Amino acid sequence: MLTLEGVHAHYGTSHILHGIDLVAEPGRVSAIIGRNGVGKTTTLRTIMGLVPLSAGRILLRGADIGGWPAHRVARGGISYVPEGRLIFPELTVIENIRVAERKPARQWPVSRLFQLFPSLADRSTARGITLSGGEQQMLAIARALISDPAVLLLDEPTQGLAPIMVRQLSSAIGHLSESGVAVLLVEQNVGLVEQVAHDMQVMVKGKIVYAAPPEKFHAEADEIRSRYLTV
Repeated sequence: MLTLEGVHAHYGTSHILHGIDLVAEPGRVSAIIGRNGVGKTTTLRTIMGLVPLSAGRILLRGADIGGWPAHRVARGGISYVPEGRLIFPELTVIENIRVAERKPARQWPVSRLFQLFPSLADRSTARGITLSGGEQQMLAIARALISDPAVLLLDEPTQGLAPIMVRQLSSAIGHLSESGVAVLLVEQNVGLVEQVAHDMQVMVKGKIVYAAPPEKFHAEADEIRSRYLTV
């Protein structure tokens, strides 16, 4: 579905990504973990066309989308939920969702989104600014899903959330993969990643240095944490 082959990216003269290879497949959650500043968010932004691709290929259903502008990537079937949510604070819940709907949703109409996130249904006429952090994150995901994406990019969705909200989001991510969406997840909460991911990649200085299913990662967790994840 989504394949990165030898992807390099720069910010100006700074070389951030150094040959990233990974795959996000339908019905699976592929996760990238790592310390702050190693290139995780840059990977997602490069996929979306928000950071120029310096070298390599980004394939969506076999088509090379490297170099496409962000609006074309989105129309091609990739949705991005950025770190910080970036909802419209003065719009209502339903308005925030509808603003991203280019044509009537088939896979993820509003009724199904409200089944996925019942608390949003209860607050459909509330302004975005009045929502809790967890509700805003749910809203950001709902807004991304209304375009019926084949691939969903999630950047730090549980950052700053209470444990009860983390559990709700974990359940929602699991439901998304079961529905056939390919999810590429960037997340600092390793415990959450072990619960929801089908495969895990560890990134260090713009390179994938370790890849394994959660079961193998869990068995080797102490070594991997000490080598790659602790400061």
